[in-house]
Amino acid sequence: MYHHWSRYLTPDPLHLDLGLACLGVGHQEGRLPVVGPRVLPHHVAVLVTAGSGWFGQVPVEAPAVLWLTPGVAHHYGPHEEWTEWFVDFAGPAAAAYAELGFIGTGVQALETADPVAHEIGRIARVCREEGPYAQVEASSLVHGVLMAIRRSRTAEHADPLLQALARDACLPIPVTEHARRLGVPLSELRHIVKRLTGASPKDYLLAIRLNRAKDLLATSDLPVAAVARRAGYDDPAYFTRIFTRRVGMPPSEFRAQQYRGHTA
Repeated sequence: MYHHWSRYLTPDPLHLDLGLACLGVGHQEGRLPVVGPRVLPHHVAVLVTAGSGWFGQVPVEAPAVLWLTPGVAHHYGPHEEWTEWFVDFAGPAAAAYAELGFIGTGVQALETADPVAHEIGRIARVCREEGPYAQVEASSLVHGVLMAIRRSRTAEHADPLLQALARDACLPIPVTEHARRLGVPLSELRHIVKRLTGASPKDYLLAIRLNRAKDLLATSDLPVAAVARRAGYDDPAYFTRIFTRRVGMPPSEFRAQQYRGHTA
């Protein structure tokens, strides 16, 4: 005996252009039937909030998320009973979310299921109401589900190494020196940063530096050369080239657009 509730949506191509479109949402609990083997054409995040089971050859213990990947066969089920939420989604943004580490594969353990269940529950409420904007609103909430899963993954938040790297990001030193100061091999640093942020150490540091530079350009009267130094660049010309390539405009133009006056 098990209880099941679900709603399915049919987005049109314009909805898919939003990046992610919600295709369905549901909740089940009890002695659920085995799923598969089957193949789906879209992504599904299955949140197991209670119970235990299996996913292929991998054991599942709540709280955990099961990732059903488009075009990949999956087969899973509970040992006896479990409780799950699920959300089906698709769209061109899914590839970028996967590259950044927000969409996984297989089974991922969670420290807690509550934030993820809350976000999926928001989608469920929208779908129950069946309002005129249900498709757009439900689709917008899928982003929050992916963020909640990422924040809830076991041992993947508040990493002290990542915190130390962010703290020293604006020091004018290369990635190799950051690794030496942190006492880890460069290969390990690359693996940790990629796993936690979806970016390489170089790109992670660059984003922090450019964010710092933008803040200074928008809120201070410092010359561009001084902004460059505070962002970790001894060569203002190199800083300007990097800034222009990533932001799409030189620092002076960004300041002209965004300057809010000197802040105390």
